[in-house]
Order: sequence, then C-alpha cells, then structure tokens
Amino acid sequence: MTLPGPEPRRIPLRRMPKGTWSRQEPTWREASPGVIGSALKRALARPSGNWYVLAASEEVRADRPFGRMVAGTELVAWRTADGSVHAGPGACPHLGAPLCRGAVDQGRLVCRWHGLSLGSEGFPGWSPHPAHDDGVLVWVRLDQVGGEEPLEAPVVPERPASARSIAAVESMAGRCEPEDVVANRLDPWHGSWFHPYSFVGLRVTETSSGPDPDPDRMVVDVGFKVAGRWGVPVRAEFVCPEPRTVVMRIIEGEGEGSVVETHATPLGVDERGVPRTAVIEATVASSDRTGFAFARRLAGAVRPVMRMTARRLWRDDLAYAERRYLLRASGRWPG
Repeated sequence: MTLPGPEPRRIPLRRMPKGTWSRQEPTWREASPGVIGSALKRALARPSGNWYVLAASEEVRADRPFGRMVAGTELVAWRTADGSVHAGPGACPHLGAPLCRGAVDQGRLVCRWHGLSLGSEGFPGWSPHPAHDDGVLVWVRLDQVGGEEPLEAPVVPERPASARSIAAVESMAGRCEPEDVVANRLDPWHGSWFHPYSFVGLRVTETSSGPDPDPDRMVVDVGFKVAGRWGVPVRAEFVCPEPRTVVMRIIEGEGEGSVVETHATPLGVDERGVPRTAVIEATVASSDRTGFAFARRLAGAVRPVMRMTARRLWRDDLAYAERRYLLRASGRWPG
C-alpha cells in the first residue's frame, strides 16, 4: 500500500485493492500468540498510579450527579460551579442511599432521602477520592483497589490540541476482564478479517520484541473503508501508556496525529460472579485540511457519527474479548 506523501492530496480517497473477504492474505501466522502475549504482559506491568477512567468529561455535570461502579466500588461524581470535578463513594454515609440519584445544589451533593449535604471536604464515614478531568475523560484514583504507588495524575496519552480537533467518547460493557480488552487491541492482525466493513489491506509492518523494547509499539498500514472500494490509507501505531489503555495514533496519512484511545475499566462481577469491564473509547480526530475547520463547527453532528463507528467495531471486539475470557476461565485458552 502506498501512503500519502508530505503534501496532502486534494481528495484523500483512494481506490482500494480489489478482492473478496475469503481471498485476502491470511494473517494467523503473523498473529503469534507469543507476540500478542508478550506485548500484553509488558502493558499490564506498566504503572497506572491507581487511576481508572470513570466517564466522558461531558457526562460529569454541575447540575446532576453521575454514578458508576468501578472495580466493585460504587462511585458518584459531580462538578462545582468553577467546573472542578469531584468524586466520592456512591452510598450516603447516613443510611446508604444512592447518591447518584440525589441532586447537586450550589456545588454540593444532596441526598434525596434525608437531605444530607456532602462536599469535597468529606464527612464522617465518607471520604472523597482524587479525581482528574483531562478535557476528554474523567479519571478517579482508587488507592485501596489499585494497590500501586499513587501518582498525582493519571497517565494521559498525547492528543491533538483541543482547539483543532473533535473528540467523541463511546462506552460499552462486556463480560470479561480489562486484559481481554487490551489483548484485543494488541492483535491488529484481525482487522481486515473481523471488520471487513471498516478495514481493508491491513498489514502489520513493525512489532516490538525483547524484555524491554523501546519504543514498545506495533505499526500497521491499513485502509479505512468509506464506500465500496473507496477508502483512506494511513499508517498507525499502537502503544500502551498504562495497563488499561491502548492508543492507536495515525503517524502518516490523512488525519495524522489523530488518536483512538481504548480504556478498559473493571466494573465488578455480575450475579453469576463473571467479571464485567467497560470499554470507554475516546476518538480525538484532527486534520490540517481546510474542510476540517468547517467540520469542527458542526461537531455536534459529527460526534454521533464517530460514536456510532466506535460502537459498531466494539460490538464485534467485545465478542472477541468475551470469548477470550471464557476460554481463559475454563482453562482452554491456547495462548
């Protein structure tokens, strides 16, 4: 696949190679369980500082609380009038009412059961957790859950500047553990086979190996399908800045610098004891093209399309992650 040169083409679309799904080059030999497993092991060994992605920044508001389970811990988050984000235990310390169903009044959480008002200063039996808003996602630090040396701030991936990008966040959940989600992303070889509606001609050109590779990344050439045989070819890298995050960054071609961040947040276990994990995916798109400035003015209409694209891919990829967990849990995982 020939990649675009330094000067962007007037029209980025290219005619993709003709072929049928069943006649494309098999990738199972390159998708070595050892290579994927080694990359996963290195990713899981990286420090997180006990930070977990909680939600999209826009989901945590100043007019109502937001609630979610993270690693079996009930949490509630809200904002004060200055836009600062706060998080704490999701149960009221009085009689255990769900604070996510309470209210936010003048920057304070108010329990609907008996009107107990809670703030960032805490209350006997109720201590807030450190929270961080990176402009796209809200993170929460759970030191008792993570058990690592705490970091002052989460390991946030490098992104295009907000002034010249469009960000959209989509969330889904599946019956698996975070490592199954990360393993899915560290297997780019499945792209053209498992997602033929989105990718064509995917070829992995670089992988890292050894106990301490630098840089630790995978590089792929791939065409993103637009319509029929028309698509946009790019070169992208996959890196893991922390154990529950995989970042795909376009390093050559249309949208250079754009990223797709896949964050895996453990939720807890269901009624059968099966773990559940949230996939919180942030797509931050950027382009130097003149038309992208117009697209930014229509960001409200563009974001739903970006979220729909992510949701379609993750319907398939969660099936992959859930299958991997099932095989691991039953002792049948071949890797």
